[in-house]
Amino acid sequence: MPGPQGFRIGFDVGGTKIAVCVLDEAGNYAFKTEIATPRNDYATFLQCAAEILKVAREAVPGAAGATIGVGIPGEIDVVANTVKNANSTFLIGENLETDLERAFGQKVRLANDAQCLIASEVQDGAAQGAAVAFGVILGTGVGGGIAINGEAWRGNNRLAGEWGHNPFPSRDGEIIGSPCYCGRNNCIETVLSGPALVAAYADATAGEAAQLPEIEAKVADGDPVAREVLSEYIDHLGNALATVVGVLDPDVIVLGGGVSSISSLYRELPDRVSAHMFHSAPTAPRFSTPIVKSKWGPDSGVRGAARLWPLPR
Repeated sequence: MPGPQGFRIGFDVGGTKIAVCVLDEAGNYAFKTEIATPRNDYATFLQCAAEILKVAREAVPGAAGATIGVGIPGEIDVVANTVKNANSTFLIGENLETDLERAFGQKVRLANDAQCLIASEVQDGAAQGAAVAFGVILGTGVGGGIAINGEAWRGNNRLAGEWGHNPFPSRDGEIIGSPCYCGRNNCIETVLSGPALVAAYADATAGEAAQLPEIEAKVADGDPVAREVLSEYIDHLGNALATVVGVLDPDVIVLGGGVSSISSLYRELPDRVSAHMFHSAPTAPRFSTPIVKSKWGPDSGVRGAARLWPLPR
């Protein structure tokens, strides 16, 4: 359980950076920093993680015995206890939990980064108070996480909410997505990631390069091509989220990741989800679930990782 002063330590392992924080009992930052992720070098990654933990403990002496939670861009195989499904592929097949416990000198808890996001948001973020919440990361990859009664729900196979690698739900059997790093084709991630939206704009403009803020600015300026590309993206997102509503029907859907900064999502997405939901009545379909931006933004992952260990009740 958390140390005597209620401190909890969180790690958020991303493809480009490792963030670490120390939260006090009230959820305030006692310390926060980040370093670049040593890509494709597992041994160096473990060494860097141990070094940054030492820095955090020295910065907050009362956190010496604090619990440690770690969010990763993947999941743990329940049989082999090794990392699987990670888009930071150097982690795949590694016994990360055991290796981190050896490097840190204490127990750790691991969870998918999207599960950490929603764990943070139900505690003191955009989903606070929701009995059932679904969190989405729309970034370099696409992931999902579920929280029930204030805590992340991982499921029997630790795959609850792992929505980005379901096939994109095309009713016409059309292959919309591209081949995925996971070895399959037409994953939701390949349709809805930030790079997928950037690539869609490049395809529509015969190769013009534009990043997400530029695409949004072009839409605001009335660019018809950018508007069409973004409209199609929002429709695809609504289609994919309609499957979540049909299975889970959460109280709230929280969006995180780089794409979540596009403001028109929140105006247009509810109608697009509704258009793809199951409705038998000929009247206008009703969709009442709030779709909101994460309160903590890029910090949701590291804050949620710290909260993988609960405070004493």
